[in-house]
Amino acid sequence: MFTKILIANRGEIAIRIIRACKEMGISTVAVYSQADKESLHVALADQAVCIGGARAEESYLDAKRIVSAAIATGAQAIHPGYGFLAENAGFAGMCKQYGLVFIGPPGEVISQMGDKDAARRLMQANGVPVTPGTDILQDAGEACEAAKAIGYPVLIKASAGGGGKGIRLVKRPEDMEKAFGTASQEAEKAFGDGRMYLEKYLAPVKHIEVQLLADKAGNTVCLGERECSIQKNNQKLIEESPSPAVTPELREKLTETAARAAKAAGYENAGTVEFLMDKAGHFYFMEMNTRLQVEHPVSELVTGVDIVKWQIRIAAGVPLDFTQEDIQVRGAAIECRINALGAGKVGFFHTPGGPWVRFDTFLYQGYDIPPYYDSMLGKMIVYSSTRGEAIRKMQSALCELVVGGTRNNIESQIEIVRDARFKAGDYYTDFMQHFGG
Repeated sequence: MFTKILIANRGEIAIRIIRACKEMGISTVAVYSQADKESLHVALADQAVCIGGARAEESYLDAKRIVSAAIATGAQAIHPGYGFLAENAGFAGMCKQYGLVFIGPPGEVISQMGDKDAARRLMQANGVPVTPGTDILQDAGEACEAAKAIGYPVLIKASAGGGGKGIRLVKRPEDMEKAFGTASQEAEKAFGDGRMYLEKYLAPVKHIEVQLLADKAGNTVCLGERECSIQKNNQKLIEESPSPAVTPELREKLTETAARAAKAAGYENAGTVEFLMDKAGHFYFMEMNTRLQVEHPVSELVTGVDIVKWQIRIAAGVPLDFTQEDIQVRGAAIECRINALGAGKVGFFHTPGGPWVRFDTFLYQGYDIPPYYDSMLGKMIVYSSTRGEAIRKMQSALCELVVGGTRNNIESQIEIVRDARFKAGDYYTDFMQHFGG
């Protein structure tokens, strides 16, 4: 087992990893930008190294500086968290080159699954259902011809996409040229890869994802599914497990399909297979996230499995000590992302308490929120024995949560969990279009 791990991230996920390491008796090294010198993850780690300026490309995206910090501090492994370099195959390869363990899948797996076109073809070859679509398209003209065959509406999607970038919905042929150009430019800027493909736009659908762990011995175990259909601008707002739309029989099918997808990819460590599911329960592979997800806590709560600790164990060569038959999804967990709607200094700050209520955050009273990074301030997470109780617990927790000094989306989240459609579980990815929150 490792004795020292460097966390190549910031904010709440860096704190989450530091806490897991403390419980495992592992020393931690935090890296931070000049803008984050007063951040909580810096104070909580055993060591901290400043790696550059405020902008992400000067610090958290600078692979060489992070690797240098790991070598200088004697860290044996690097945990990338999510975002930044977590799905960067080159960074995983650099870690290996310098004798460091990357806590995640091998670089070649990240590369293959990060290429949405290659991932689709791999899934098709292994009997995993995929949304009707195309291979890589050369230009808008070819996209128009393909859309005629598929049928409008269609989604233009970036092959190297992620985080909702490089995606455009096209409902009419006359909109294709502009949409294709802007999506490709956005993808080129975000990922350095402007290649695009088409998928049939399915509606109404639910966004269902299956969390899994895979060790180096070839054992793969799925930890149930998460419902992630409450989204705005392709960014998730609320996640829950289990999905209110998934029956035990359907869960078994999703589990088998996700495990088959992981084995086809030669997957190791924690990962998530994401599906779109229609009202009839037919589901289609969308993508595989080759990292820890923001919403991993809801899966941990309903299964009792600590995903972060198992990421570390698997990277150290420890085999899973449980099988698929050992996994039982019990109770219900909900997570609401609390996002800033502008910069500011945290004023009055109060977090709710009580059994199975927690707010994962990096905030504290008086903290100046840097304007350079992701807008998420924290995650309100609750668990209860039934979904109805979990919803009521979340309502109560959100009403008690106060983050003064900066505009945020707490009130909007309260309205969502109070909505009759959410309470009934009868909601889809277009929920926010009709919500107005």
